[in-house]
Amino acid sequence: MQQATKQPAVLLVHDYYQVPGGEDVVVANEKHLLETHGHAAALYARRNEEISRMGALEKIRSALGMFFSIRTYHEVRRSIRENRISLVHVHNTLPLIGPAVYYAALREGVPVVQTVHNFRLLCPNALFYRDGHICEDCTKKGLHCAVKHRCYRGSRLQTVLCVLSTRLHRALKTYSRLHYITLTDFNRQKLLALKQIPPENVSVKPNFVEPPETIVPYAARENQVVYIGRLDALKGIRLLLEAWARYERSGGGMKLIICGTGPEETWCREYLTREKLKQVELRGFVPNSAARALMGQSKALILPTQWYEGFPMTIVEAFSAATPVICSDLGNAGSLISDGVTGFKFPADSAEQLAQTLNRLQHAESVSEGALKTYQENFTAEANYRQLMAIYSKEMQKSGERNEPSCG
Repeated sequence: MQQATKQPAVLLVHDYYQVPGGEDVVVANEKHLLETHGHAAALYARRNEEISRMGALEKIRSALGMFFSIRTYHEVRRSIRENRISLVHVHNTLPLIGPAVYYAALREGVPVVQTVHNFRLLCPNALFYRDGHICEDCTKKGLHCAVKHRCYRGSRLQTVLCVLSTRLHRALKTYSRLHYITLTDFNRQKLLALKQIPPENVSVKPNFVEPPETIVPYAARENQVVYIGRLDALKGIRLLLEAWARYERSGGGMKLIICGTGPEETWCREYLTREKLKQVELRGFVPNSAARALMGQSKALILPTQWYEGFPMTIVEAFSAATPVICSDLGNAGSLISDGVTGFKFPADSAEQLAQTLNRLQHAESVSEGALKTYQENFTAEANYRQLMAIYSKEMQKSGERNEPSCG
């Protein structure tokens, strides 16, 4: 009887933020995906909330870990040996894990894959955004720009440490020794601005979501569109309401449902009152399951973002429900939308163009079908697993060739 092939063991590495976010969900999803397919998936994790319990000396030691953490180095090497790890897959490393994780894996002869969730390797605040506008100064002029603007956590000292760590590991060619997963081709092109990273070391693999249990036919949906996200200028909430005022005054008949809270909530309520908008409902915080159900009952999801974004999971969740997406033609979010196929795009700074784009939903049945087809081909768990295994296999093969003893 032929014995089943044992799947390679993977060590996932992640530094959890104090406020849970999308990266945490991705790590949990990928761990479950690997385990479902027979992999042993160990997790090496730190949590940023540890910092609040540290004494002064520990905080200094932790800050130095941005350069090289002895604790990370030894603990990761031990985990690799104990769990017989074949590949290390890193997500977030700041601030407690640090680049030492790469050296630990490479010292053990194990390849490293790094998922790039943001722009941290090029921009200390990871967003390419500051003071209300997109900023790529650190790419074009140098990392000293981040120090000038206190871009990391609003602190000049912490920004200096972040910049020095990045410069050190660029000088050591640390980043040239890894394989990267970017979530979009837009992100890949930005990452390749770091010239020490060869193009062949960067693969594109999006995140995935599970499908809804049922899909509401487009013709049977409520005459409404939905915004799901933080009420923040960065997310374009002001632009959205300014566009909606134009749409409503021009006789548009749809309803806008806004799900979320944030710093612009008071402004939103005041604006709705001042402009006497009758077709807008602010629902506040809505759990993900309810938000996805609402998406599936709506004519479109609206994402009027004003920055590059990372990988908005709401776009893929909308596709999975056959819901078109109306999106700013900007950054990662815009790159995920094919205009007239999976949704509609508009210039990110134009409320007038967004108002006009809303009228394109009158004949969007084929776009609904296109969104679902795109989800089924690219964003399911199975499609994601195939892409992930292709990347893992390639890196393990390369690592085996490097580590193979020479004859002579």
